[in-house]
Amino acid sequence: MTETKTRSPEFRLAAGAIGGLRQDLFHHGFDYRPLPPLGTGGPVIRRLPKAIRTRAVWAPHAVVGVVALICVLAGTFEANTYSVFGIGTVITAGVPAAALLMTLVRPVLGFWVSIVSTPFVAAAGQGDWPWGPNAFVCHLGVLIVVAARTRPRTAAWMWLITLFAGSFLGNFAGPYSSTTAPMAVASAFALLLVTVVQVRREAQREVTVQRTVTAVERDRRTLLEERTTIARELHDVVAHHMSVVAIQAEAAPYRVENPPPELEQAFVTIRENAVAALTELRRVLGVVRAEDYEAPDAPQPTLAELDRLLDNVRETGLETEKTVTGAVRGLPQGVELSAYRIVQEALSNTLRHAPGATAKVEIGYVLGGLGVRVVNGPARGLVKPSPGAGHGITGMRERVAMLNGEMTAGASGDGGYEVAVFLPVPAQRSGAEDGEGA
Repeated sequence: MTETKTRSPEFRLAAGAIGGLRQDLFHHGFDYRPLPPLGTGGPVIRRLPKAIRTRAVWAPHAVVGVVALICVLAGTFEANTYSVFGIGTVITAGVPAAALLMTLVRPVLGFWVSIVSTPFVAAAGQGDWPWGPNAFVCHLGVLIVVAARTRPRTAAWMWLITLFAGSFLGNFAGPYSSTTAPMAVASAFALLLVTVVQVRREAQREVTVQRTVTAVERDRRTLLEERTTIARELHDVVAHHMSVVAIQAEAAPYRVENPPPELEQAFVTIRENAVAALTELRRVLGVVRAEDYEAPDAPQPTLAELDRLLDNVRETGLETEKTVTGAVRGLPQGVELSAYRIVQEALSNTLRHAPGATAKVEIGYVLGGLGVRVVNGPARGLVKPSPGAGHGITGMRERVAMLNGEMTAGASGDGGYEVAVFLPVPAQRSGAEDGEGA
């Protein structure tokens, strides 16, 4: 029979705390981690002259070195000896400063050296117990540097170990006054301040990362939504034509009197292939449709409805002018729809980013395809332009790339913006479309 042992939340919390102590202060106690210089993009350093900026990045190292030097000078007056080069001076002045300097390369080891050497430094010196003035400053500096280079959990453990060591050594203070309470209070405030700064810096870093990820995801989502829209429209266009092919192939034998069996079989094969292709198309592209998506009842817009679009835009206050060159003819539905959407998006961008400007729409029917050009002037009036993320241009490029076309977009010479697109349409395809439409 297998017994299932359940452990209380308190036990798991204590086990996690002990595990954190073992990992932070024992497993990584001898890690070699030199303190790197500060970055030059900080709010203070970046405002300094270049000559000073290259040296200011070493400010933390200089501060630690200066504090250690002051402690060495102060420790020479605490040694229990008349010689400044005696063993008491070396212990009292050199060991605390060495522990502080060690935090620049091996931070956790520097903390342990400071703790272990505390009773020896106190015994060699004169005055307060267990931390004299220089040992007090050095150990406080060790706590601050190590806490700044590790996690807040490590700072809590160091404070508890310091409090325990000071309380234990305070029993041997003798005639000297104990400095455990001042150390506990001063280190608590210092570590709390360092922890707050660390948490705030980590939060800012996470916010920056999250903003970057959000911006990337937003761009990706916008691109996927545009591709999904194009796929839906492509599905509608291709499915319509495949259905027409299947129906025409089924009805064709009845339009010919006594058709040969080979012809009937050919039409049967055409219809079967069209139905199979339509089924496969719906299976593959159907995944882009949401469950609540409903196909529009009205047909997709074409260039024939461009005048209605321009009238709607004029009602918003945007002055538009349309020019058509070449012989107007029917084009494949995908080309007509893409051209319409491109003009629609270009005019929407004009409304958002160039309020008060005028726009010109040029449609050119040429032998090899269709040219579309939308040009707007600079913004005018009191309305401020809305900032853009370039999603509209991305959607245009997706549509043009789908039809193997070409597109250029950029600022014009007068301070406005220009979008030029060419959508290729082979002559024979255009003719076939005209015949089918007839």
